[in-house]
Amino acid sequence: MSTANSAWDTKERLLSQPRMSPGGIVSAEPVWATEATVCPPQASLLVRAATGFMSLWEWCFGAISMIVILAFLATVPILNLMSLGYLLEVGGRIARTGQFTQGFIGIRKAARIGSIVAGTWLMFLPLRLLSDAWQSAWLIDPDSRSTKILWLVTIVATGLVGLHVAWACYRGGRLHHFIWPAPIRFFKTIFHGGMYAYAREGTLAFIKELHLWHYFSLGARGFFGTLAWLLVPVLWMIGARQITEPGIAFLVSLPGMVVFAFVLLYLPFLQAHFAAENRLRALFEVGRVRRMFRQAPLAWWSALLITLLFALPLYLLKVEMIDREIAWLPSLFFVVFIFPARVLAGWALARAKKREKPAHFLFRWLSRLATVPVVVSYIFFMYLFLYISWRGADSLLEQHAFLVPVPFLGA
Repeated sequence: MSTANSAWDTKERLLSQPRMSPGGIVSAEPVWATEATVCPPQASLLVRAATGFMSLWEWCFGAISMIVILAFLATVPILNLMSLGYLLEVGGRIARTGQFTQGFIGIRKAARIGSIVAGTWLMFLPLRLLSDAWQSAWLIDPDSRSTKILWLVTIVATGLVGLHVAWACYRGGRLHHFIWPAPIRFFKTIFHGGMYAYAREGTLAFIKELHLWHYFSLGARGFFGTLAWLLVPVLWMIGARQITEPGIAFLVSLPGMVVFAFVLLYLPFLQAHFAAENRLRALFEVGRVRRMFRQAPLAWWSALLITLLFALPLYLLKVEMIDREIAWLPSLFFVVFIFPARVLAGWALARAKKREKPAHFLFRWLSRLATVPVVVSYIFFMYLFLYISWRGADSLLEQHAFLVPVPFLGA
């Protein structure tokens, strides 16, 4: 493991200690609890149960928010590399630690972002209704007294709601902060001073702990490294598809399919190995990955099966081009189906690292033979889906199982 990667793990362990920033924003958290949700040992059983339920609810809300965030980022050019980088880090984190819980990265932070977005949307919903009423009154009689009153009420309400949203975000951005404005605390805080400095420091600390550059860098390197693996067999198959005679086209595409099958055998684990080591060269260390296969062949086969099996149904979402405004909706399914594949790839790698001796030769060869029908079936069905895909053979370049989790890269 590289020195930079060790520093990253050390930093993550330090950041896993929960603390509250001056602006009220939680800066870090463990997987299942935060400082705000940990109750004292002397609390009653009912209080502990309620606190645990609220912590679990926040975690579930954060998981849903994370899926939405990744799906939205996957549809935005350049930023979609962050979505890929996060999924790569999931497998890499599990491969390094051997713990499934380490794959759920930043769930509490995603819950905070989701609560801010949801709370802001709910607060501005009455303003939209009020604005529609003013516009209707203006269309009927722009000079009437009712129209002027509605305009004044809309302006005042916009200012008050904006102030309330800013105050809720300053307090921490949880949903209950948007529901109850805490007026006494507001007046005490605003006259005490230092609000701007606290909000700035808390916001900057929160953004820094998102590690956006790390995910972008990991995603960019992983994208181009993976593309280097896929480019030759995929372009070969695309070129063969240009031949009008089906039989000849199939024969010409066979070498590309064979190379593509070889790539499928190792690419999920090369990606997990690359993310675990945080080195681009690790994405091409086939020999090392082959040696690790011998340590845990059954886990290897299971991870490969789930990766390819979960990728197949997603080809149905490539049948028709999707409008840019709703492109993130099908991406939700891509994130949900690809996430378990990244987890299992990291898990298989972690199991292989824990074992010092290779598995029995019978398990190794059975696993090798069992990968053949898995890979062949994936290529067969993928080839059939090309006949109904919107972009035809060009959709082979959009390998969602290994690249950005979105049906169309240009969507």
